[in-house]
Amino acid sequence: MTGVPPGAPLLVHGMGTALAEPDWAPLTEAEVHAVLAHYPGAGGPAGRTAITWWSPRPMSAAARVRRGDRELFVKRHDVRVRTTAQLAAEHAFAGHLRARGVPAPATLATADGRTTVRRGRQVYEVHEAAPGLDLYRDAPSWTPFASLGHAHAAGAALARLHRAAAGFTRPARPPAVLTSSCAILTAADPLAAVAALAARRPGLGGWLANRDWETELTRYHLPVIRRAGPLLARQPPLWGHGDWHPSNLTWTGAGPDARVAGVFDFGLANRTRAAYDLATALERSVVDWLGLAGTGHAAADLDSTAALLRGYQETGPLDAAGRAAVAEVLPVVQLEYALSETEYFASVVPSPASVRLAWNGYLIGHTRWFTTSAGAALLEHVRRWAGRPGA
Repeated sequence: MTGVPPGAPLLVHGMGTALAEPDWAPLTEAEVHAVLAHYPGAGGPAGRTAITWWSPRPMSAAARVRRGDRELFVKRHDVRVRTTAQLAAEHAFAGHLRARGVPAPATLATADGRTTVRRGRQVYEVHEAAPGLDLYRDAPSWTPFASLGHAHAAGAALARLHRAAAGFTRPARPPAVLTSSCAILTAADPLAAVAALAARRPGLGGWLANRDWETELTRYHLPVIRRAGPLLARQPPLWGHGDWHPSNLTWTGAGPDARVAGVFDFGLANRTRAAYDLATALERSVVDWLGLAGTGHAAADLDSTAALLRGYQETGPLDAAGRAAVAEVLPVVQLEYALSETEYFASVVPSPASVRLAWNGYLIGHTRWFTTSAGAALLEHVRRWAGRPGA
């Protein structure tokens, strides 16, 4: 077991288009070997553990592991990012979906029935490898679909996930870093909800204390929330994936007609609304946000937008009210994740440059982009699908 190859530093996706040093040290084979000893189902002879691929995602440390004849996925979190209780909620939701036919990889359990192992300030989870081809495994967030067929298949798979999620009644997850929610969007007083969140999360509150955030949110977000919030609030609560992007899916083949073979990474799953989750899927995959961060301009893929929405509607259609909620919430659907990301870079892995980008580029910049000609065209495209042209 050699661990990370000497002299070959592992770079991960940064906040822009360039690779960056990781926030967290990469997993080593010795470390994984020790963790897997807690899992009777990990399989294979005790001496045979090999890392075959390190994930380039920046906010945890993860790797694909071969253990004897088993292929596993091991992920390590700092407890400031994910606790055992938070991971238990993700695993429970994934298990509910798997029991109802969604191809979410099984989570392994320890000898005492736990799905996590804690070692000091680190928490580990172990999953079976997702079935199918991991075509987008090296793709950064917001990378578009490789084909319209993939967009259509992803929309259909999301509709199936929402059908399967019915009956999972676990309460919403509490606020934490790197989490998603629609609580602020559906609040009677969104600014008061942000202030309450900042009081509850001192890492976020400390950073906001030095910024006129009320004025910024009032200018860019409140007009949108006043339209979207009531529509979203009237939708039935439902647990959703929270990060529906092609890199969180595996595929039945490499061609444009491939279907979704597996669904993983439930780190942003929460009790929200189906319309919110569908809007998140669009936000994650049909706008060139990395171009916006690099050049100030971003293009929208209207054909992929139409394909994803068509796939969803053909499989598990939203009614007119749900479609209207998708269209109106789209410009602010990233708000609460961006707040949690701001907290992450302000207090967990302090980075002045990254926290400014999280706020100015993602939280403010994404919403402001919808006032540009490209953003307005995307919004009108989704509104026409919703039956609300010119709303």
